[in-house]
Amino acid sequence: QVQLVESGGGLVQAGGSLRLSCAASGRTFSPYAMGWFRQAPGKEREFVASIKWSDATTYYADSVKGRFTLSRDNAKNSVYLQMDNLKPEDTAVYYCASSRGFGFRTWYSKSSYNDWGQGTQVTVSS
Repeated sequence: QVQLVESGGGLVQAGGSLRLSCAASGRTFSPYAMGWFRQAPGKEREFVASIKWSDATTYYADSVKGRFTLSRDNAKNSVYLQMDNLKPEDTAVYYCASSRGFGFRTWYSKSSYNDWGQGTQVTVSS
């Protein structure tokens, strides 16, 4: 069993920054990838960013490219999402996810990820 715990959400003004963290725990944690998705009220959960664990290659949704940066710390089994120049449309619950690799399809597909955190709220005021 893998447990993912997110932290770092909050309220920020447009143009501000937040850093989300996701710490993983479990008997043996060796993911294929870890990523972030977000879900705004009344909308479907959407891909934000993902990182390939073996070589730290990153993938981003077009809507966050150039503003968000995803990184990982192997020793801490953690990933970090640095969010800069935040916009009101970034307001959502942000979920951390990990993939064991089995049945992996695409970086942006929810079905590629096996384990999910409980989510952390990010609110950007205009």
